[in-house]
Amino acid sequence: MAENENTRSDGAAALDQDTRAGITEFGEVTAGGGHIRIITVIGQIEGHYALGDGQKSTKYEHLIPILADAEDSDNVKGVLSLINTMGGDVEAGLAIAELFAGLSKPTASVVLGGGHSIGVPLAVAADRSFIVPSATMTLHPVRMNGLIIGVPQTYAYFRRMQERIIGFITSHSRITADELRRLMLKTDELANDMGTVIDGGEAVKCGLIDEIGGLSEALRYLKSRA
Repeated sequence: MAENENTRSDGAAALDQDTRAGITEFGEVTAGGGHIRIITVIGQIEGHYALGDGQKSTKYEHLIPILADAEDSDNVKGVLSLINTMGGDVEAGLAIAELFAGLSKPTASVVLGGGHSIGVPLAVAADRSFIVPSATMTLHPVRMNGLIIGVPQTYAYFRRMQERIIGFITSHSRITADELRRLMLKTDELANDMGTVIDGGEAVKCGLIDEIGGLSEALRYLKSRA
């Protein structure tokens, strides 16, 4: 009997260690008896270039394998993303959003704090999207840092990238393309920029997010679909 208890104790300790490692390294944990995979999208979404040590970041080379594993695992019955991001690399963000949207398992997202810029496609990629009332989302056109060559090809590239983002958002939410463009191109909302900041209620009203809610509502949705 004592041997069995020791075995159970060692197993529990190993499980706790794995859980801690997942949270520490990747911001990943499970819920619902281990059947719901929870991922976090926080800070700035890192692309092909590493951010500074002092910056919180979400790395696509972490999330892509985690999502692939969730899709392939028979034990995982649903995936939840918790989002509090300032945005970041457009193509890395779109890659994560496309992979999340392509999961066959039920998915949900919760915007906490902020789901800005390329965080918007990540929020709407879920089967059911939630946002807490105090959270905000920033909608603005594609921007690029660094040297830009002022030729027609550059502007054509910007337009194509913008349409990719608009197409993804409108195909995974209830907002229309015209309304999304209007919000992105407003000039009287942001200082030294164009775009719009909307809170939780406004995000639901315009059809960008499905409903007001937090962690409990999202988990309840996923457990009902599992």
